[in-house]
Amino acid sequence: MRSKIFVSAQEVAERAGVSRSAVSRTFTPGASVSAETRERVLRAAEELGYHVNHLARGLMRNESGIVCLIVSEVATPYRSALLRELTLQLQNAGKVAMFINTDRSDGSVDRALQQAIRYRADASVILSGLPDKSITQLCLRNGQRLVLINRDDDQPGPLRINLDDDEAGGRILTAFVRAGCRRLAFANSEAGTPSLMGRERGFVAGARALGMDVIVERHGWTGYEAGRVLAHRLLTAKERPDAVFCATDLLACGFMDAARHQFGISIPDELCVAGFDDIEQASWSSYELTTFAQPVAEIASKAVEWLTKFEREDGQGDVQSIRLRAELLWRKSIRARKS
Repeated sequence: MRSKIFVSAQEVAERAGVSRSAVSRTFTPGASVSAETRERVLRAAEELGYHVNHLARGLMRNESGIVCLIVSEVATPYRSALLRELTLQLQNAGKVAMFINTDRSDGSVDRALQQAIRYRADASVILSGLPDKSITQLCLRNGQRLVLINRDDDQPGPLRINLDDDEAGGRILTAFVRAGCRRLAFANSEAGTPSLMGRERGFVAGARALGMDVIVERHGWTGYEAGRVLAHRLLTAKERPDAVFCATDLLACGFMDAARHQFGISIPDELCVAGFDDIEQASWSSYELTTFAQPVAEIASKAVEWLTKFEREDGQGDVQSIRLRAELLWRKSIRARKS
């Protein structure tokens, strides 16, 4: 004989000798219920193995508590760190995270998102610039609250959280110049996301303002192997650079390994390198990479705060935008300032 899986609130009420509404009030934060009744209900619930059906309760209020996390390049250290922080903060806010991987370009992404919509997800967070803008539009058409991280979509309704990538490009240029570097390069992927292109744009614009040229090379996706390929291209060029700003730390790690092991180049004596993201590997003794730290905890906090705010307020209003500054962390991949 199969054991009973679900216990109803009515059964708890009968065991506790109280009304059905008393059980509901006991499990509703802030509701009025006497200490004696609460104790009786909680004891009966524990004896029967009762758990509140938050999904059913939420659907009665037209709120499921589900938040979709729409992600690409999930295997990268930066993206996994952001996912970890978001899921922790969503859980602390009483939400359930539903993960959708958008690395594939076939119909599986659309099917996964449609399934999330059928589950009545309240909101979605798009974690990178890669997923197609049609995903943003689909979320909005289905009435979801929406947070866009490192994207340039301009539809009214979502919260956009971006970093000041252009400004970061200018800051690292100043560091290279102070180190005596004059032959500059930028190593990027072909992803073309707003954040990656912003770093490139700021670096190149800053160099031109000083009358300096920048060699720009792009290859593949933002991974370690792409960094190795980019190192081979730039370090075999006629005018070999003495400073390279890599769009991400993963690119920088691949670039530095190729520079040292394939070309015998000393970093930072012969070549200065900088990255972006401050992944765990950036601080390893093999790299000690000067880089920009993404404010992961702050990004997650701003996103969750905004999502929960609109559970208490009607409407979302016009486009809202938050721009955060990445902290520059000095390590040993850029040599000390020349006197």
